[in-house]
Amino acid sequence: MLRSIKGLKDILPQQTPQWRYMETIAHTLATQSGFSEIRIPIFEFTELYARSIGGSTDIVEKEMYTFPDRDGSSLTLRPEGTAGVVRAVLEHHLLDSPSTRKLYYLGPMFRHERPQAGRYRQFHQFGVEALGTEDPLMDVEVITLLWRFFCSLGLKDLTLQINSIGNLQDREKYIQELKRFLFPKLEVICGNCQRRYSTNPLRILDCKVPICQQATQEAPTLFDHLSLDSSSHFQSVLDGLTGIGIPFSLNYRLVRGLDYYSRTTFEITSPHLGAQSTIGAGGRYDGLVELLQGPSTPAIGFAVGLERVALLLPEQISFPQPPLFFLAGFGKEARPIAFKLLHELRELGIRADTDYKSTNLKSLLRSADKLGATYSIIMGDDEARSKTAIIRNMTTKTQELITLEEIAQKVQSLN
Repeated sequence: MLRSIKGLKDILPQQTPQWRYMETIAHTLATQSGFSEIRIPIFEFTELYARSIGGSTDIVEKEMYTFPDRDGSSLTLRPEGTAGVVRAVLEHHLLDSPSTRKLYYLGPMFRHERPQAGRYRQFHQFGVEALGTEDPLMDVEVITLLWRFFCSLGLKDLTLQINSIGNLQDREKYIQELKRFLFPKLEVICGNCQRRYSTNPLRILDCKVPICQQATQEAPTLFDHLSLDSSSHFQSVLDGLTGIGIPFSLNYRLVRGLDYYSRTTFEITSPHLGAQSTIGAGGRYDGLVELLQGPSTPAIGFAVGLERVALLLPEQISFPQPPLFFLAGFGKEARPIAFKLLHELRELGIRADTDYKSTNLKSLLRSADKLGATYSIIMGDDEARSKTAIIRNMTTKTQELITLEEIAQKVQSLN
């Protein structure tokens, strides 16, 4: 039997209502907040990710799906959305228009990770990017959109964790002090963090390995090394969140390790997912646009892993849907008339279906029940000859005989 590739997951019909529910809320809330949808390619030149994410990161070194194109160029399936969005913004001059400086996206990403609950090699993200302003109220707006998304899904017991990692100069001074603190502990921290000591020491603070968390428990905090400007910006963000009633918790260990990240960083966690508790995260990346050869442009965004969010939703989610009308046509004369009526109702915007396998009334009504039909329109050869049909309420079992001329108007009144 052919099977899917390890780390990939089919989203089956009984699960798609969850996904439509998440996606509908994402589209609605992002649009309400003035964000425009953008759809970027699934693969890009590898250079884009190597330059934006960083050649020394685990994503670039170990997790990207990279392959040669026929012309010899190196292509990569997108591991995240921000780099592609920024590339599109620069290529199409979207910074020139106020209406395209706030963008959101939904779609699959790809990373070669060890599969686990809610984490797959093809996964889906909802993300937003707001470019062109360093106003702390934009930070508040983006964080609020993320918080509203989860609250609108009905998720409970969430925690918004927030920190400031300052500007590049703040971090350069702090990293020297952090490395002095970590040097005597190099032999006890994990292998990944030993490597990060030289390439990305901030990420050691974010390591989830218990021995590393214990080793860095007394580490100096970047928060205590913020410049006056960075500190003022962060306080304005906190004041903005407080002013609109968004609860938060300060987490001085919450960092981003790449140089283009700056100032505000945040994540939302749930206690119902075990150790991998983060369901959405983001922050400022004021240096990324310039890194990708654009003008100096402040920016902030977030990304949500929808597979992890789906684990927190009820398995069965029902959408309010219009009534389903089931065409139960049987008999040599009636079936073509019922089939034509099926398509006439659909042309009118009526939700209608039938079952081509069933050939008698009993099996047709059984199929109508299985499909959850609200009404069945019954037509045998006798009804075909008299140009009538029977409308049957599948819940109350009441029936009404009606002429074919009146049936469209009757169905629309029931819809």
